[in-house]
Amino acid sequence: MTADDPLRSCASQEDHNCRITLRILGPGIQGNRGELMKIGKSGLVLWGLYGAFVLYALVANLQENTFQFSGPLGGVKAIVWLALFVFLGYSVYCSFRENFFRSVRSIATMHWGRQIGADLYIGLFIALFIIFLNDGALVALLWLVPTLIYANLVVLLYLAINFDAIVTKVLGL
Repeated sequence: MTADDPLRSCASQEDHNCRITLRILGPGIQGNRGELMKIGKSGLVLWGLYGAFVLYALVANLQENTFQFSGPLGGVKAIVWLALFVFLGYSVYCSFRENFFRSVRSIATMHWGRQIGADLYIGLFIALFIIFLNDGALVALLWLVPTLIYANLVVLLYLAINFDAIVTKVLGL
């Protein structure tokens, strides 16, 4: 990057180009240059609650075939579990790189940011409807709050744990 590039790293916050870049990118970007940061108490609490929910979900829904990847769609089930672990790993990585709430606040100032958020939650309610169809209203209600907080981390967990039951209902396998 050249010295005239407004997206270059900011030497100081007094730098005119830095202020312009920060204003363009939105609030909450200041001070974030991609360095590792400590997860705050709220982040630790959120990850702790997610871990507790995962344990609850696994214990409450553990079937003898939960971790078996045989059958006609065993490879697809393995991909779902892999997607969950990769997405979880990347989410934890991101929580060390940026403050989640500051990032959401920044994204929410943009039209496309709000559209992407609306799209996400429409998809989450579709997933909750599938949970309702598969397990009924009570189970869907139990998954509601974690889904609204953790989004696709919870949807992927549900799909991985209940993969065989969903496939049986949908495809009759």
